Amino acid sequence: MAPSHKNRPRGFSRKAQYGLFATYVLTIAGAIFAGLLLIISVIDPTGFSALRIIGTEITAPIARLFDSLRRSANDLGGNTSAYLDAASKNRALEKQVKKNRIRLIEATAIKLENKRLRGLLKLKHEETGHIAIGRLISSSAASSRRLATLSIGANFGIRSGQPVRGPDGLIGRVIETGPTTARVLLITDANSPVPVMRAKDGTPASGEGLSNGLVIIRPVNLGLNPFKIGDIIVTSGNGGLFRPNIPYAIVLRKTADGAIARPLATPATSPYAMVLPIYEEYALATQAQPADQPIANEPIP
Repeated sequence: MAPSHKNRPRGFSRKAQYGLFATYVLTIAGAIFAGLLLIISVIDPTGFSALRIIGTEITAPIARLFDSLRRSANDLGGNTSAYLDAASKNRALEKQVKKNRIRLIEATAIKLENKRLRGLLKLKHEETGHIAIGRLISSSAASSRRLATLSIGANFGIRSGQPVRGPDGLIGRVIETGPTTARVLLITDANSPVPVMRAKDGTPASGEGLSNGLVIIRPVNLGLNPFKIGDIIVTSGNGGLFRPNIPYAIVLRKTADGAIARPLATPATSPYAMVLPIYEEYALATQAQPADQPIANEPIP
């Protein structure tokens, strides 16, 4: 009777026995081959060197393949790391550029403000008899009337009719006053005529606002239009309201009966304004005083 499967030994499988036998054979063959190589290297070093070169040539393609795979993996990792690092640096640079842009804008604004203040300070020393200095806190640019609000009023000696100028030139005149504010009729308003003249030769003319940010200059002598592009127009002092030689406008183009000009001072470019006394009153006060005694200036707030 054949033995049952339960009683068979674990090594009974022929496949397992063949596999174990093949392992032994390969191990012994490898040991013999290694021994032969060792003997050859001792007996015939030149021949062993040739064998070593042949082995190197045979295994070179495989080595190249693994080396290429290794380099590709390293490059991939390096590129990934560089990309992540570059993205991080770009974000940091963008933040820095944004901060620098804000600082540049602030520095430009401060520089412009300092320029305006220096111009106003220079004007303060040049202008004698001014009443007060304030800020133009608002202005109209879209309506048919051109008005501005001054941050000083009757408490500072401001009253209706007084001229208002900035560092660059004439802005307008006061038409209404409150305790701490005053309304200014700008020279660009259609109801704001100003006696003017050409600065280089004193040619008399009249300036009037066009309610669009520009003014029109009309010569007093009709039929004679001597104005040219670039001519500087100043106040003439006629009428007794505005002092003479206050910068008024610059001619942009010539027309059939005069010229279109751009005001040299506007609330947008001259946020600070100086209120002057009416010219006739100032002239009378100057004539009434001794020549060696200057008119006392009122304190500036």
